[in-house]
Amino acid sequence: MSESKLAGQYFDAAIGLLHKVRDEEADNIAAAGALMADTVVAGGRLFAFGAGHSSLPAQDVVYRAGGLALMNLLQVPGVVGVDVVPATLGSALERVDGLAAAVLDTSPARAGDLLFVISLSGRNALPVEMAQNARALGLTVIGVTSVAYASRTRSRHSSGTFLKDHCDLVLDSKIGVGDAELTADGVGAPFAPASTVITSALMQAVVATAAGELAERGIDPPMLRSGNVDGGHEWNGRVMAEYADRIFYRH
Repeated sequence: MSESKLAGQYFDAAIGLLHKVRDEEADNIAAAGALMADTVVAGGRLFAFGAGHSSLPAQDVVYRAGGLALMNLLQVPGVVGVDVVPATLGSALERVDGLAAAVLDTSPARAGDLLFVISLSGRNALPVEMAQNARALGLTVIGVTSVAYASRTRSRHSSGTFLKDHCDLVLDSKIGVGDAELTADGVGAPFAPASTVITSALMQAVVATAAGELAERGIDPPMLRSGNVDGGHEWNGRVMAEYADRIFYRH
């Protein structure tokens, strides 16, 4: 099979998943955007968390040109990306009980805020406990996960539950268990993951919905402009000054 044919198959698979999520998650995306807008109007703060490669969609909506200035990354040292050595340490930390509570207790998150917890499988202790503890603190929790994992894998949390069981709202990425869209002769394992593409699109769709929701309520949403266009830095400086008490990635 030619490399170009495999590339085309990957694009087709990703596009198919994007259509599926767009159509089947439309109501939940609208609800998530409304919850974000509610939080902004009420003076709350917005956070996103993900571990390992699930951190990429969280990072994608933080300090992003064309994005909401109020989105903050809730960081857990050692699990944000593949910048730790050995890289397997990040995966091990996702299975450590109690880590989420310690992170939340030392974070700026408080009652009335909103937290996205992003985890493809939703089965590890860290995302489960992050959602549990955040809700106990009075945060609204939106889980972004593949619901299929809950019926085809076992939870790694002592409760036997998954991320989806501890959220105010769940966005289902529709990613198949194993996160690999292609197979081919001569390639021993399935390959070509699509979770980052789909989950990032889901997050951006929710942010776009929230911006529109705020505008409909007569509120100019605090969006960031690109620093690579004339006037962008000046615009961003004004937005960040106005909402300084809700932006934590500058501190």
